[in-house]
Amino acid sequence: MRIPLIKHTVQFMEAHDEDWVTEAIELLEHMADAPGIKDEELEVLGEFVSNFYGALEVMKDIKSGTTQKDALNGFMKRVMGSIN
Repeated sequence: MRIPLIKHTVQFMEAHDEDWVTEAIELLEHMADAPGIKDEELEVLGEFVSNFYGALEVMKDIKSGTTQKDALNGFMKRVMGSIN
């Protein structure tokens, strides 16, 4: 997970709509099933999907009244806590 990508995606959702990101996730997940896809390509798709899901989580916190900075920090703390 990369905070700059999550933040940039959140900014996109604020300017447009969350549905765009949800549909992008669906497309990337579909692409992962393409025949002949390489492991390196799967890793890239997986990274984007993870960051997009992270951005959706951050956006949910923002909509509930949390500032963007606090939402991003809280999300990363949850992620790091689940890794340890």
